[in-house]
Amino acid sequence: MFSRIFFRLLILTVAVITNQLFATHLTAADKPNFIVINVDDLGYADIGPFGSKTNATPNLDRMAQEGRRLTSYYAAPVCSPSRASLMTGCYPKRTLPIPHVLFPASAVGLHPDEVTVAEVLKSVGYATACVGKWHLGDQPEFLPTRQGFDYYFGLPYSNDMGPGEDGAKSNPGRPLPKPPARRNANGDEVGVRGNGQPPLPLLENERVVERVRADEQATLTRRYTERATNFIREHRDEPFFLYMPHTAVHFPLYPADEYRGKSKGGGLLGDWSQEVDWSVGQVLDTIRELNLQTKTLVIFTSDNGGSTSHGSNNGPLRGAKGSTWEGGIRVPTIAWWPEHVPAGTSTDAITSMMDVLPTLAKLSGASLPDGRKLDGVDMESVLIGPAADAGPRDTFCYYRGLNLQAVRVADWKLHLASGELYNLKSDIGEQTNVADKHPEVVQRLRSVADATRDDLGVEGLGPGCRPLGRVKRPLPLIDHQGVVRSGFESTN
Repeated sequence: MFSRIFFRLLILTVAVITNQLFATHLTAADKPNFIVINVDDLGYADIGPFGSKTNATPNLDRMAQEGRRLTSYYAAPVCSPSRASLMTGCYPKRTLPIPHVLFPASAVGLHPDEVTVAEVLKSVGYATACVGKWHLGDQPEFLPTRQGFDYYFGLPYSNDMGPGEDGAKSNPGRPLPKPPARRNANGDEVGVRGNGQPPLPLLENERVVERVRADEQATLTRRYTERATNFIREHRDEPFFLYMPHTAVHFPLYPADEYRGKSKGGGLLGDWSQEVDWSVGQVLDTIRELNLQTKTLVIFTSDNGGSTSHGSNNGPLRGAKGSTWEGGIRVPTIAWWPEHVPAGTSTDAITSMMDVLPTLAKLSGASLPDGRKLDGVDMESVLIGPAADAGPRDTFCYYRGLNLQAVRVADWKLHLASGELYNLKSDIGEQTNVADKHPEVVQRLRSVADATRDDLGVEGLGPGCRPLGRVKRPLPLIDHQGVVRSGFESTN
C-alpha cells in the first residue's frame, strides 16, 4: 500500500516539475501566436466546410482543407454569455450570471477581477489585441483594455443596440426616421440600410473615435480586417494573441456594397458571410506572407447558433439562436495550424468556448489562474492528436441564461424540462425521443444535472457563481443624439 501511494506521489511531483520547467523554458521564439476569429450569429451551415450551398467561402474551405473541423464545438445560446465563457474558461453562469445579454449603459459587466485569456497570455509576454465586438460591458471598468488587452478597436455591443431617447436607459430606444435611400456611383438606388437607430460608438482603446450611423456599418468588416492585419505585422517578431470578434453577421445585416447580391440565394446574411470569408483570407494571407503559419494557431468559430429568422442556416441541427437545441449552441469551428493540426481532418469530440483559455495557456506555457475554478479543459490533444481522439471532455451542460436546460454525456443529450432524450450520434437533428427506451440513461444524466445545480444553482445563483462587476452610475458612451460621454471624446 505504502509503495503504491509513494509511486503515485512521485508521478504527480514529476508532472508538476515538468510543467513548471516547460513554462519556464518556453522562449519567446518557441511560443505560438494565437488568433481567435469569432463571428456573430453564424449558423452551423452558413459556410462551405459545414455544408452551405449558397455562400461561397473559398478561404474557409481552404482553412478546413489545411486544418481540422470541430463538429461538436459548443458556445452559448446568445452573445454575452458565450463571450464570457471564451474569456474566462468557465460556464457563463459562473462568471457572467445574467438572464440574457448586456445592453448599453448597463450597470453590470464581466467583473474586473476575472482573469481573462488575454491576461493569462500577457503574463508570459504576449502582445494582445481585441478587434471587433466586445459585448461584456460598455462601462470603462469592463472594457477590453481593463481585461488584459493592450489594444482595442471596435463596437462595445451589438449593432442593433443604442441608447434610449433619454440618453441613459439600457434599451435600443424608439426608431428614428429612416435615412434616405443610398445610391451607387451610377445613381442607382441600392436600398435603405438601417432602421434609423442611434449612432454606435466605435472605440479605439477607451476613446470614441467615430459615431457609426446605420448605413456606415457596411465598412466595419473591412476596417476590422485592416486593424487586425496591421496588428499582426507590428508584432510579427514577438508572440501575440489577436481576438477578432466580428460584428457580422448579426442583424441588422450590413455587407459592404461590393458583396451585396453575391451569394447564390443566401440573402444579405449570405452576402455578409462571404465578406467574412474575405476577411479570414486576408488574415491567413498575412500570416503566410510573414512566414508565421507554422507558429500560429487560428481558431474560427461563432458565438452562438444562427438566427434562422434572419436568413441563417443551421443545417441538420434543430433550433436556432437563443435555444438549447443543437442549432442554438453548436457552432461551426475550424482549427488551423500547419505542421501541427492535421490537415483535412474532422473531430466530433466535445469541445467548447470555455476550453480556449486552458488550451492556450498550456500551449503558451502560462499558468492557469490561481484559486479559481475553471470548467474548461486543455484540448491540445483534440487539436493536434489523431482525429479519433475522444478528448478529455465527455460532458457538457446547456445553459440558457441562469437556467440549466439540458445535459450531454458522450452521445446522449437530455432536455431536463421535457425529459426528452436523444442520441446525437445517430440523431443529430434531435427528432426521435428515446427516453422510454433508455430510462437508465435518463437517470444518469439527471444525476449529472443535479450535481451541476448544487454548484451553480437552478434558476437563481448557486454557491459557485462569482459576482458580476458593478458600477454605481452607468452612463452611455454615446447618447441618442450622438453626443459622446465626457472623457471618451477622441483626442484626434
